[in-house]
Amino acid sequence: MTKLQTTLLAGLLIAGTLTSSFCLAAGPMCLRGVNAAGAEFGDLPGRYGFDYAYPTEQTINSLAAMGLTAIRLPVRWERLQPRLSKPLDRDELARLDTIIAAARAAGLVTILDLHNYAYFNKARIGSDTVPISAFADVWHRLANHLRRERSVAFGLMNEPYDLPASAWLEAANAAIAGIRAARADQLILVSGTAYSGAHSWTSDLPVGNNGTTMLGVSDPANNYAFELHQYLDGDYSGRSPGCENGPAALAAIERVNAWLTAHDRRGFLGEIGASNRPECVAALEKILDTVNTDRRHWLGWTVWAAGERWPSNYPFNVQPAQPTPSVLAMLARKVDPGTCRKATR
Repeated sequence: MTKLQTTLLAGLLIAGTLTSSFCLAAGPMCLRGVNAAGAEFGDLPGRYGFDYAYPTEQTINSLAAMGLTAIRLPVRWERLQPRLSKPLDRDELARLDTIIAAARAAGLVTILDLHNYAYFNKARIGSDTVPISAFADVWHRLANHLRRERSVAFGLMNEPYDLPASAWLEAANAAIAGIRAARADQLILVSGTAYSGAHSWTSDLPVGNNGTTMLGVSDPANNYAFELHQYLDGDYSGRSPGCENGPAALAAIERVNAWLTAHDRRGFLGEIGASNRPECVAALEKILDTVNTDRRHWLGWTVWAAGERWPSNYPFNVQPAQPTPSVLAMLARKVDPGTCRKATR
């Protein structure tokens, strides 16, 4: 444990707020939903309502009406906290609170996703410009603000990609310590490096091996899961509508499932997408079925992506009122009301 983690945890240990049980704090037994994009759009800082926007209440209600139980909400660190280690921006925080309240009222869990790829502006976490302590600070402040919000889970960081696994582990553990020091016990979702790809989770890569290194995650509340991403196109990037790697993506999820089982850990499929091509919808459905089958080791999934700002021809558009009817219909079939409770209102 680093000196930073020890300092952050000291007050928490004294207060006796640690728990030894895995729990979702409050909310559904399983998380099945979509990414609700828009707040991460645009150049920084951007003008609200022009360059970026949070999902509308109409979108939230439409997603809830499908029987979904969660949204993953991508946001930008720089908008929530324009200056490192300084107070959160009041206007941006108010927008965040509004969407969380709307989701809660609709019975949805909000997964707060810091959509920054392990960077603040153009400086990487762990650099002199963005020390790990700054990453721990933003999560401490967010957790302090949201610690009584039972319908929220914390997604530490979207897709770190060029940070060595060991360095990312240190940063993730510092952020976890910051969250728990705020006496927030909600679920934490921890990505890996290398875009947190399921297909490479146990591979030896230039940045390290997530499957080995990330076993070092330390959460005093023991309420975390690993967030994996997986796309089906040729390079697994989600940049093209094809699904030629559908079978390989399914095999990747099965390997991760075996890894989760072997190490008694939990996983969450935070991003996966498919175009409306019949073969791609079928490939996506097989993967979601695999995740749904093992409720002990998988908390669920959020498909990419809903949001009012996608053009109608965006191949992964699952905004309810826009054309991806086959994908939307399939998603509705994947939610079993008997096993996926709505969040506490």
